[in-house]
Amino acid sequence: MDKTSQKSSNTELHQERQSTPEVHEGGREGWYTIVGAWLALFATFGYISSFGVYQDLYVRSGAGTSSQISWIGSTQQFLFILLALPAGKLLDKGYFKITTLIGSIIYIFSLFMLSLAHIDKYYQLFLAQGLGMGIGAGLIYLPSLAVQAHHWKARRSLAMGIVITGSSTGGIVYPIMLNNLFHGSVGFAWGVRASAFLTLGVLALANLLMKSKPSANYSNDAANKPDPGRILRDFPFMLTTAGGFFLVIGIFFPYFYLQLYSILHGLPSTFSFYTLTIQNGASTFGRTIPNLFADKYGPINVIIVMILGTSILTFSLFGVHDIGGVATFAALYGFFSGGVLALFTPVMASFVLHPNELGLRLGITCFFSAPAYLIGPPIAGALVGNGLHWSGPIIFSGVTAIVGGIIVTIGRFLQASRKATPFV
Repeated sequence: MDKTSQKSSNTELHQERQSTPEVHEGGREGWYTIVGAWLALFATFGYISSFGVYQDLYVRSGAGTSSQISWIGSTQQFLFILLALPAGKLLDKGYFKITTLIGSIIYIFSLFMLSLAHIDKYYQLFLAQGLGMGIGAGLIYLPSLAVQAHHWKARRSLAMGIVITGSSTGGIVYPIMLNNLFHGSVGFAWGVRASAFLTLGVLALANLLMKSKPSANYSNDAANKPDPGRILRDFPFMLTTAGGFFLVIGIFFPYFYLQLYSILHGLPSTFSFYTLTIQNGASTFGRTIPNLFADKYGPINVIIVMILGTSILTFSLFGVHDIGGVATFAALYGFFSGGVLALFTPVMASFVLHPNELGLRLGITCFFSAPAYLIGPPIAGALVGNGLHWSGPIIFSGVTAIVGGIIVTIGRFLQASRKATPFV
């Protein structure tokens, strides 16, 4: 980029920032919205993070191979992320309440339908859990997270970090609940049904508490209408989005397979059933502590550290075969991967020039990263194979995380140069 075009770009950036309306910090509505969004992610992202319980159950019941079963969970995640684009656009246009309400209805209905499915009927499991729950959760997730920017500015990363810990807590509660119900006297149908009743109550309260607060009628602000073309031409933004694509491909391997990995390595089920709980419990700290530093040192700087830790830990699975090793891995991986997942939204939000484009930018990021959610776990499952070989998926997941980290680092230097500050 020559000096003239760079100066023009900086001038445009300065002008757009000057027109950004003030966001008043928090208040009662801000904290209510944090609590409501926390509950929303508890019931959606937290439940989806518990798919390893279903992965283990379906594979060992003969419903399909590891790769086939993982398509249910990966389709759920794919739709969960893909629908962030229309959901984000609806948020920008002021349809926050109706979007999350419709998403909640679809999600709960699909969960109850899952309780009626036969565990050996793959298509029934796929339709209810993969498609239905994925669509419902997709209409809830991004609006619940992005609406925090309507209430917080200086502490935006922390607010989003607090919200996303709801998914960690859900990832603690649901695996314990589901494992005990599925493998106890209740069984699959009533186990799913019990989790559906809990989720119904949680989402009802979430919808009552959350509120959008566009500080300055963004949707009618003609001078600052979001421009999709300009966003797509924002090279540092799109490069960082590409880095997120590679990160997502590899980061969910332990979330899907750690419980199965533990059981097939001869560890007792009384321990293996709690590996996801350990992992998601540790991610609670990973989704809050790094965000405290992100508000001070910049979210991109902090996420790079978390990506490095996640990559190293993935390769450490080669030496993990006993209870102590698996427990340590689950705790550390939960912390570092939780940090990556929690920070990525603040990272992409840091590229926003005006609040009116927040939902669109985050939606574009999710749209381009969505295929990674779809293909990552099935590729890992195919590499595991019927022979249950673990070296392939470990190498694949570790390498893709490293590639994603390198791309994000390049995007970091470009953004730091553009903003003339190292704290990005």
